[in-house]
Amino acid sequence: MKILITGNLGYVGPAVVARLRVSRPDTVLAGFDIGYYSGCTTGPVASPEGLPDIQCRGDMRRFPESVLDGVDAVVHLAAISNDPIGNRFEDVTLDINHRASVALARASRAAGVRSFIFASSCSMYGAAEDGPRMEDAPLNPLTAYARSKVLTERDLKPLGSPDFRITSLRFSTACGWSERLRLDLVLNDFVAGAVASGEISILSDGTPWRPLIDVKDMARAIDWAISRQGEGTPDFLAVNVGREQANYQVRDLAAQVAAAVPRTRVSINKDALPDKRSYRVEFALYRKLAPDHQPAVGLDESIRELRSGLESMGFRDAKFRESKFMRLNILLELRKKGLLNDKLEWTRP
Repeated sequence: MKILITGNLGYVGPAVVARLRVSRPDTVLAGFDIGYYSGCTTGPVASPEGLPDIQCRGDMRRFPESVLDGVDAVVHLAAISNDPIGNRFEDVTLDINHRASVALARASRAAGVRSFIFASSCSMYGAAEDGPRMEDAPLNPLTAYARSKVLTERDLKPLGSPDFRITSLRFSTACGWSERLRLDLVLNDFVAGAVASGEISILSDGTPWRPLIDVKDMARAIDWAISRQGEGTPDFLAVNVGREQANYQVRDLAAQVAAAVPRTRVSINKDALPDKRSYRVEFALYRKLAPDHQPAVGLDESIRELRSGLESMGFRDAKFRESKFMRLNILLELRKKGLLNDKLEWTRP
């Protein structure tokens, strides 16, 4: 078997490659990545379990279809990854996350790929204060990133067939340690603040709800989706991935981090404008379909691993929100150096 993982040099990619190395030892793993964050390493990325057999570099907007030769499954992680970047580069976000994703799916189907896994997001539920959202709930995307996921699911659905199974994994908000760590994620941000300065600064009023999932559990879900059985399920399947116990209000997340890191203070910006991005999610369908691949990493473990990893780095940057651990900062620095143009295309070979 041969599996292509797009965006493998990002935050989630190392966990996916490490998981598949163990669960599918005889599989050829290929990676395809534009390389924005390839230098943002925080762990032993040279370790054998963390590297694909084949690494290709390129832009999803000009995807070379030869990369699909012999591929049985595509795990599509590549995307403009968060709301701050999407707000700054909205057209680019829709171009990469939506149009290029659909083009990849079409090319994959034509190349004989059997399984296509799309990394979608629960953020498409947007403002949802009236109860946990199931997969058939109305979608209310509030950002360019969330809209891109909605549009891509819409256009992927008619491409599914018995010979081309599409699984759209609507992931909870990612968290946890990675060999290419991001701190522009709510839990990771809180742990970084606690470790660096003993201060957690909540930029909202702390009331929004978020479901969380550790990157290792994201990889667990992807492993399931690659070989999911078709009996009783549609050729295109969208499924929420996470667990009900991991729906948290932001202020409660901060409190739990503070309890895990002694002498940590929590400050809430009570004057902040309301954050409309608030949603709880129901995961009954995923429990039913993937009983052997349920999330296994609890919040305490995610916090503990983040703390341990940051402390092992000697992390003490109280101004980390201005650092390379924030994805938008990396892109802006590459733009400043003239290495990326305004469409986030590389200006040099």
